[in-house]
This record gives sequence, structure tokens and C-alpha cells, in this order.
Amino acid sequence: MTDRVPDEFHDGVNVGPRAPADAPRNATPEALARGAAPDADVGVIVVAAGSGTRVGGQELKQFRWIAGKPMALHALQQFQQRRDVAMVVMALPKAHAGDPPPWIFQCDLERMLVTAGGRERSDSVFNALDDMPDEVRIVVVHDAARPLVPDAVLERVIAKAREGVGAVAALPVVDTLKEVDDAGRVVRTVDRARLWRAQTPQAFPREMLERAHVEARREGITATDDAALCERLGLPVVVVRGSERSLKVTEEADFTRAEALQQVPE
Repeated sequence: MTDRVPDEFHDGVNVGPRAPADAPRNATPEALARGAAPDADVGVIVVAAGSGTRVGGQELKQFRWIAGKPMALHALQQFQQRRDVAMVVMALPKAHAGDPPPWIFQCDLERMLVTAGGRERSDSVFNALDDMPDEVRIVVVHDAARPLVPDAVLERVIAKAREGVGAVAALPVVDTLKEVDDAGRVVRTVDRARLWRAQTPQAFPREMLERAHVEARREGITATDDAALCERLGLPVVVVRGSERSLKVTEEADFTRAEALQQVPE
């Protein structure tokens, strides 16, 4: 990958040697002890570099506990349960990338790297892409703010990416949509028949995602999700069925909602 972004933490910090003596390890031994399969070719980027300003408070949103563990740890451990995952790279704020929180050592450290996030979400993904090992052929991008990731959804996006297309977990819009002007007056009712709410995880052939990010960076373009960067180049992207459990924790009340969803079977 070209156009690398230099910074002091960018070369994927291997967190293994940093584990303190009393750090808990492999908190879910049955799930994590299996490790990666010899032919594992999936890399996962967990974007956790945001400031979480809408939630407020001193602690980063992605570090707060939810449904029994820190929010970001949910996704990390979920992905590492899969034997086709060769590496998980988590993008953290620069201030935390060189000294990750101790709970990170509950992951499979041989399949875990930390990289410094950038100013924009796209920068964070770009950095993490550059740290992916060569054997990775499929890249999954997921927001740490979505702690509840059904494995069935992950399976669907990876399967589609193996067909050579980008895949976005999404849900069809069921509410009536209104377009309004600056005064709040309804301009029109929007046809919802073809509208879907995009979520993560999203999965892509590695070459597709790298091309999309290199081109976007060259042209100074950012996006709120990676699929949009592929779409602008005319690269094929499809939606697969997501899940209501994949709530994005954005505001304080969302913590309570996510706790409740954790108790509801998929």
C-alpha cells in the first residue's frame, strides 16, 4: 500500500510484551485458545479512535463497560473466535496507542495489533490497513461503538467479500421518511422502498479497499464509512442483512439500550 501516513505509533504495536504481570489473559479460553487456522486470510480493523464527545465524561466511550466488559473488547473477542481471522488491528487515539488499556490483554495477543488513529475515521482505517500482514486477503472494518456483533452477520459480509464485492451489513428503512427545509416544514415524503440503514461490519477484498483509500487520500476525500469510498470509484458494493442488535452507541441512553439488547436472543 502506498501513501503511508507516518507517525510514531503507526507500525502496529504488538501488545503482547506490554502485558503487566497481573493482567488477565484469555478471559474466554474456549473461544480464543483455538487460534487462527493455517490458511486464515481475514483481517479485521476495529475503529476505536474517536473521542466520544456526544456521550460526554472523561473516559473514552469505547473504553466504558457495557454488558459485562469494556465496549471495544466485545468486538475484539468476537472476531478472534473465528479461525479464519489472521489478525485484528485496533485503531486507538494516539494518546492510548502506545500504552493500551490493560483489558486488551484478554485477547489472543498473537493476533492483535494496535495502531494510532488519525484525525478522520478514514485516516484510522488507512493506518490499520497498512499494518495488515501480507496473508490477509479479506478485510473487515467494524466500529467499536457497535459492541454486539452477531456472528451470522459477520459470516454474511465475509462470504460476500469472497465473491469479489464489498459487503455492508444494513437494515431496510421501515419508517416513513420526510425531507424538510430549514424551518422544519415538510418538503416531500421520501420513497423508502430502496433505502437501507448502513451498519458495520463491512467487508471487502483487500485490493478493493486499499485502492479506494489510496484514491480518496490522494483527492482529499473522507467518508463516514468505507463502502462510500468504494462506491465513488464505481466498485461493486452490496448490502446483506444486518441486525437490530448492532446498535451504535452514540449517546448516553444507548448504553442502557445495548445492555437490554444483550439479553435478547438474535
